[in-house]
Amino acid sequence: MADDVITTVDGMRAVELYYRVIRSISSGLCAFYQSQTRLNTPGLGTLMPENFRDVSEITQQCVNLFELEFVQALEAVGKFNERELPFNWLSVYMPAKYLRDIQAEHKVMEVAEKYQVPSSQICFALSEKLFEESEPAVADNIRKLRNRGYHFMLTEFGGVSSPIMRLAEFEVDYVMFSPEVTQYIGKGERSDSAVKSLIDFVTDLGAEPVADGISNAKQAEVLYGFECHYCAGSLAGDYMAERYVRKRSEDQ
Repeated sequence: MADDVITTVDGMRAVELYYRVIRSISSGLCAFYQSQTRLNTPGLGTLMPENFRDVSEITQQCVNLFELEFVQALEAVGKFNERELPFNWLSVYMPAKYLRDIQAEHKVMEVAEKYQVPSSQICFALSEKLFEESEPAVADNIRKLRNRGYHFMLTEFGGVSSPIMRLAEFEVDYVMFSPEVTQYIGKGERSDSAVKSLIDFVTDLGAEPVADGISNAKQAEVLYGFECHYCAGSLAGDYMAERYVRKRSEDQ
């Protein structure tokens, strides 16, 4: 990464991270924060990830965006710690393409050291594009950064286009299920059995399952019975700008 990462464009942030809570189902308290990037552009206004991720990952732009996102995530961790918010880690999206670079570990450490943020408080979120990577450096860099204390979370797992078996090739700490999976909860015995099987599969590979798209307490109760201990979605809370992330009385 460059020594001086540009974080503004025409006087405003080039990217702005929003944050939502991933809650512990058993306690209802905040366990982690997941970030979502919104891209500010001079001509198109604010773009959501679904409007720019795929295009950016065709080119080097996705790596440049990651540099901006990582810096902002490190800044947010510092602010959250100052506010004494209870959380284990905060996630930031990392394009799988970034992990092809044999210097990825060094570059991450170089930037993180400037902000003095413990590696254990950062989780790199990976999309299922990870499964398209075949270069040994990708899995190797994941192992190296995990050894440094960083976490990795695969998101959108189990959707219709997800090659499930390839998960065995990459050592990640957390696997967030796609809402496509969790919408089957409560639809019937076979549907519940399918969801539980995916949870067991992830757990057997040594990762912690996280359910996305959870909207009610009944779904959370079923998940907890299936030994999935974390959930995100409208039940846990919506994305909000960093300045609005404050300690709530039940998190104290």
